[in-house]
Amino acid sequence: MDKKKEGTIRDARSLGVPKMLLLGLQHMFAMFGATILVPILVGGYFTAACGESLTRGLTVSITLFCAGIGTLLFHVCSKMKVPAFLGSSFAFLGGFYTIANMNTGIYAAMSANDKAAYACGGIVIAGLMYLILALIIKIVGVKRVMHFLPPVVTGPIIICIGLGLAGSAISNASANWLLAIIALATIIIFNIWGKGMFRIIPILMGVVISYIAAIIMNACGMTNADGSAIISFGTVAASNWVGLPGFQLCKFDITAIFVMAPIAIATMMEHIGDMSAISATVGENFLADPGLHRTLIGDGLATAFAGIVGGPANTTYGENTGVLELSRVHDPRVIRIAAVFAIVLSFIPKFSAIISTMPSAIIGGVSFMLYGMISAIGVRNVVENKVDLTKSRNLIIAAVILVSGLGFSSGLTFHIGSTSITLTALAIAALAGILLNIILPGNEYEFGKNPSGDINRGVSFNPSNKTEEN
Repeated sequence: MDKKKEGTIRDARSLGVPKMLLLGLQHMFAMFGATILVPILVGGYFTAACGESLTRGLTVSITLFCAGIGTLLFHVCSKMKVPAFLGSSFAFLGGFYTIANMNTGIYAAMSANDKAAYACGGIVIAGLMYLILALIIKIVGVKRVMHFLPPVVTGPIIICIGLGLAGSAISNASANWLLAIIALATIIIFNIWGKGMFRIIPILMGVVISYIAAIIMNACGMTNADGSAIISFGTVAASNWVGLPGFQLCKFDITAIFVMAPIAIATMMEHIGDMSAISATVGENFLADPGLHRTLIGDGLATAFAGIVGGPANTTYGENTGVLELSRVHDPRVIRIAAVFAIVLSFIPKFSAIISTMPSAIIGGVSFMLYGMISAIGVRNVVENKVDLTKSRNLIIAAVILVSGLGFSSGLTFHIGSTSITLTALAIAALAGILLNIILPGNEYEFGKNPSGDINRGVSFNPSNKTEEN
């Protein structure tokens, strides 16, 4: 993995400024559909649960701003060497859904914006967990750390993240099944039969084509199942062309922290997998130089920053790794140009208003595939890493994680003094899996022994083949 690939461009300045700008635009296009989908989904959770829309924080504008700034932060921490883009993470969707539907304790009569602020506080702590892992890896080495986080633990956790959201996808899709099926079918077609760039952006194509279908259906007088209009542009006309994103400072509560922070276990493994994938794609060992501890610090700071100002957690994007392979241009400067484009878009409220008009049925159709893919990726995590489920210890760990993650639907609430703390199903599953993996004898997992398996360690949707070894 330490040999540079032939026929690739490491310094895009040789191509000239116009081509560099186009390449940067291509990277922004690749991350765009998935990145903006997160705030749209999260906004739907809070609207459905609280009866009101989010007006600050966790919006499309904030998300694009945090993705751009987060990517630049990552590049600074990684010595400007790693061509990675950081977009919003799907792994935390279950956490947002849980907090949106909390109706006990301080959350009983809380507004949607305040709930979102507490969720973002949990994201800040999740980001700080990256820094702790980076320090431990720097001190004891990645192999010793990963010995305690094998795929038999992380795989079932990722499965629980996806399956826990399945009901939300059905609920949204039922608003207009025809529109939902168009979105779902488009994603499947581009994911299976798409060529070149189109195969890398199936989610974006699903959103765009189903949105065009929604406009046509609305113009023909068709309505949703409940008789409401399929799409409305009322808010677009009232939006300005230039304006500040709706920043919102985070708030902290121990229950929200226990909801969001355990998800970092899955996203940190995703980060390690993506760093392995980018290294394989580019032909340089980024786990050694600038070092995994530096890239973890960059990802963690980007996530913590996003949480502080009211944005969703960031994560390294597999879609952009696919673009690196497609374009053969491996210059990190191009990624930084894409980050600047994202920041510029975040200051155009009218653009965000157009995105916000997306019908819930489209969101349901996309989620139908998305949540299933998250769970399927958890299965892939187990299969690619050759987890032997004929061994009792592995079967026990997987079984306890799955039952805990799906069975504790209301979590587990207890009191310490006057403070009420709720452990969510995912937190219980993560704690149980990690403890069982430590206690039970026979943990034979060794990071680096199966490079192709190590690459597939998280919620990454890059459809290109990431198993190449150098």
